[in-house]
Amino acid sequence: MGNLLKVLTREIENYPHFFLDFENAQPTEGEREIWNQISAVLQDSESILADLQAYKGAGPEIRDAIQNPNDIQLQEKAWNAVCPLVVRLKRFYEFSIRLEKALQSLLESLTCPPYTPTQHLEREQALAKEFAEILHFTLRFDELKMRNPAIQNDFSYYRRTISRNRINNMHLDIENEVNNEMANRMSLFYAEATPMLKTLSNATMHFVSENKTLPIENTTDCLSTMTSVCKVMLETPEYRSRFTSEETLMFCMRVMVGVIILYDHVHPVGAFCKTSKIDVRTVMIGDFPVGARECRQTDLASLSPSPPSTPHQLPVSELSLLQIHQGISPCSKKSSPVHGHTTNASNLKDTEREWRR
Repeated sequence: MGNLLKVLTREIENYPHFFLDFENAQPTEGEREIWNQISAVLQDSESILADLQAYKGAGPEIRDAIQNPNDIQLQEKAWNAVCPLVVRLKRFYEFSIRLEKALQSLLESLTCPPYTPTQHLEREQALAKEFAEILHFTLRFDELKMRNPAIQNDFSYYRRTISRNRINNMHLDIENEVNNEMANRMSLFYAEATPMLKTLSNATMHFVSENKTLPIENTTDCLSTMTSVCKVMLETPEYRSRFTSEETLMFCMRVMVGVIILYDHVHPVGAFCKTSKIDVRTVMIGDFPVGARECRQTDLASLSPSPPSTPHQLPVSELSLLQIHQGISPCSKKSSPVHGHTTNASNLKDTEREWRR
């Protein structure tokens, strides 16, 4: 069946397993229209990531301006440093809007009748690959954003300066490019610890709510099936050997983590419930390559309501490893959110040891 091969080993009840060729999947004629639309968006993803990684911020200029409020020269220096950065932040935000629309188009193609989500992934492998690329980009973007507090600092300074100038009846040229409405939307976007993941989550929930005749299981089954595909490819040496580079293994691991977290956002009871179609326990203790295991720990720990306060701390979301390590079931009535809790890499290894017992 093309580059998607049915896996005959490690059968688990109700779990379809496929080998998905993330390196060579090509669109069929039936996929090409949607594939071209998504490809036009994804072609800008690497430049977005490179720009974000190179983002240094205007911290020194802002600090000098705040410490010397009466020094006009320092105020102008800080403003001139911040304005180009705000334009870059606007570009990132506008890309998230394009990505949101792209994801909804993909979900429509991968979940629509008469085929089941499993059949869609088997037949439309090029679209499945693009879905994986969106998830991969999302985790990379959010990881970079969380590690760079200058983004929110710069934008906060920009908003304060704009507000102060409005009080003084001054209009600045940059407002023609980033008006008040745009600034408000950007502010909400960057206030999120993981803004791109939030965008994908909102897009998925919007897709589900707009397609009331489509069972939500079609969407969640698509996500759980993708998780199974990635897990089997990572665990099975004969399938791992088909990848031509270590980067593809890391790509596969990151996609698996991204799918689990997206599933957790959109499924009524989440991914960490015992009735979930995703066995998070086996994902955490799976027999994956060493590099992939490290990637798994970092990615699962990097999705948090708040960014880490120090480089060695890895934040954990309310439905994540910290609760499981403490023996709290996320779908138990006694469970409660643990917003703001952090754990480190050592704790994550302890969690794996507990699960292996």
